[in-house]
Amino acid sequence: MSGVSLKAVTKVYDSGVKVIHGVDLEIKQGEFVVFVGPSGCGKSTLLRMIAGLESISGGTISIEGRVVNDLAPRERDIAMVFQDYALYPHKNVFENLAFGLRLRKFSDDEIKKRVSDAAAILKIEHLLERKPRALSGGQRQRVAMGRAIVRQPKAFLFDEPLSNLDALLRSEMRTEIKKLHQRIGATTIYVTHDQVEAMTLAERIVVLSGGNIMQVGTPDAIYNQPVSKFVAGFTGSPPMNFLQGRLEVSANGALVILSGGVRLPLAASWLPKLAGAHGREIEFGIRPENIGVEAGAGFGAERAAMSGTVVVAEPLGAETLVTFACAGGEVIARMPPSVNYRPGETASIYVDMQKCHFFDHANGVAL
Repeated sequence: MSGVSLKAVTKVYDSGVKVIHGVDLEIKQGEFVVFVGPSGCGKSTLLRMIAGLESISGGTISIEGRVVNDLAPRERDIAMVFQDYALYPHKNVFENLAFGLRLRKFSDDEIKKRVSDAAAILKIEHLLERKPRALSGGQRQRVAMGRAIVRQPKAFLFDEPLSNLDALLRSEMRTEIKKLHQRIGATTIYVTHDQVEAMTLAERIVVLSGGNIMQVGTPDAIYNQPVSKFVAGFTGSPPMNFLQGRLEVSANGALVILSGGVRLPLAASWLPKLAGAHGREIEFGIRPENIGVEAGAGFGAERAAMSGTVVVAEPLGAETLVTFACAGGEVIARMPPSVNYRPGETASIYVDMQKCHFFDHANGVAL
């Protein structure tokens, strides 16, 4: 059963600026979907349209089979958690959680039960008598989430809820949100510009750019089978490396020709995929973990070598990121912590050609 359905949804402001361009999307009941993309891509606008906080200019939005285009936010049976916690400073945690239920005329017994249940789920039972000013950022975020949980809505909407937290707390809250969804199982739509949040939380990711959906898929599909250079470059930390080059394809095999005459051979298994691509200008993509400095490096037989000069090494404890200048550009390689390169050193770089990607240079579409 569909949890949330968007059909040909558009948004045009009075000035004539079109920010959402005919979005079609089906979100299953109980699914956790993340909208991700750069600032200004339309992800928050799309979420606010689902919530009813922004009117839509065209198309239809349905929640559990009911068209909600003309319904006010409170009639859509959704709960939204915002970037700022929006807690009432003069009310304690219990009253912040209970406020929406009181407006809907729930009985005192039902309010107490729902607040107690939500507090237990979020482990904030000991905070119910505190005012927001006596809470940490993470505790305030839990209260904001609890206010949504007590509603028991058809869908939860999260608008960049962790962006105000520090890195450690953000990681902890990601885990809490994921555990919460596993426990409650409600349809959840989560907006973020942080691709790490998207990859760790989502069952499916919706990548947006310029008001258009670029790709919808599981985190694995988005990461390993990007449909465009934009999607490939937006996922991964560090993101995919790109080098400009040209394909040479013949019956005898295929080569990637990079700047400076660097030639990377491709196995025969690539030939069916690259039919008709001879001479095409491409962007050669390779992720940092698919680059090594040892001939083995855990790669299969399909590997190729090129020379690189160390630009910078960044030790991170569990790993070291090394940036190499090579083939007319720069690539970042994810290395073991034992490597000890200094700027200016040269090294042979081995690339796992089974894990490479090719994108058309003109339009960025994956070949």
